[in-house]
Amino acid sequence: MAHSGSEQQFVTVEEYRSRVLELIAPLPPVTTALSNCLGRTLAEAVIAKVDVPGFDNSAMDGYAIRLSDALGASESTPIELEVTGDIAAGSALNLELLPGCAIRIMTGAPIPSGADCVVPVEDTDRDFERGALCGSMRIQVLREPKPDAHIRPAGADIRLGAQVLSKGIALTARDLSAAAATGNAQLPVIPAPRVGIISTGTELQRPGEPLGSGQIYDSNSMLLAGLVIEAGAIAVPLESTTDDPAQLYRQLEVQAPKLDLIVTSGGVSVGAYDVVKEVLTPLGFWFGKVKMQPGKPQGCGTLEDGTPLIALPGNPVSVFVSFEAFVRPAIQKLSGRLELMRPTTTAVAKQAWRSPAGKIQFMPVQIINESSIDELNRCEPFVIPATSGGSGSHLVASLAKADGLAIIPESVEEVREGDQVEIIDVR
Repeated sequence: MAHSGSEQQFVTVEEYRSRVLELIAPLPPVTTALSNCLGRTLAEAVIAKVDVPGFDNSAMDGYAIRLSDALGASESTPIELEVTGDIAAGSALNLELLPGCAIRIMTGAPIPSGADCVVPVEDTDRDFERGALCGSMRIQVLREPKPDAHIRPAGADIRLGAQVLSKGIALTARDLSAAAATGNAQLPVIPAPRVGIISTGTELQRPGEPLGSGQIYDSNSMLLAGLVIEAGAIAVPLESTTDDPAQLYRQLEVQAPKLDLIVTSGGVSVGAYDVVKEVLTPLGFWFGKVKMQPGKPQGCGTLEDGTPLIALPGNPVSVFVSFEAFVRPAIQKLSGRLELMRPTTTAVAKQAWRSPAGKIQFMPVQIINESSIDELNRCEPFVIPATSGGSGSHLVASLAKADGLAIIPESVEEVREGDQVEIIDVR
């Protein structure tokens, strides 16, 4: 990579992200039924309320016996036992196994007292017949069992009082299953943040409506709503506003108390009609330039009622990149996540591109299925710019091709073919 020593005195990406995150506090936890906890952050560790399994039970359909009654059993020298009982899964029967006898048992059924192993049905001369036992029956054991064979001891999975799940995890279906199995019907979780979305600009028109002179379709509202949902929050699209400051102020005044975060797009630069900057600067908001491309103009602060607001630039690629760099971490913090940033990985540039000196470039890239082997014999994917226009902030129609963002340091002016680059996979 070719490097440059030049720097521009802007706020760095890390400095601005810290400024944004200082505005954010995790939402207070709520106790919620398991059915409503998927994807939410666990606010406290979960403890087992029961042993799992709760009792010694059979791992097989077969016969509970005493090991001493089947020593030496084989197909050539079978050992015959009388079947004196039948235990199904869920049975409350408290049967006792007598010497020289067997009790038919189903998978998951409690082990009868006196039994110390289970002989699978396939190791006997009799298949199971559907329904309860009728009359007396004898079986032949065709293979000597091992001690404790096919018995799942009580507490073998987890013991009463042991930790099942750790605080701060995003709950998966597997986590909820573990919580249910250990007797937890409700969990303390951080609720999904409600994120309001406002696109600004007199030039914006709803998709599908006829375009007037100088108008464009509002794609940012749809983009931000999808990104918010993908980040695990609830998107609350609000009416797009014109460049009239009074209209934006009224909307914020009405909507902010109902929301945990507001994200705006447009109106943050140095234009004569930058409505977001005009309305929010008197409220103490910070507006400035971040050493990044795209997404240089940014703004953030807290409204009069305490609602944090992150103001993004208006070009769609800038919105996408800025969301990944600043808004998504803010949503993760609101949600109580311990890890705020996506993990990064490395890839190999399959073609060259330019990067601006003095700024971190977030290049939308396609991840190619082909791969390269590095010097440590690791397999790395190839990447190429997602559009022929590179990281141009206006290339919204080509944004759909992006699988990730390549993060190019501010000292790099050119990425050469074969260079290793850091990437965020956003698929």
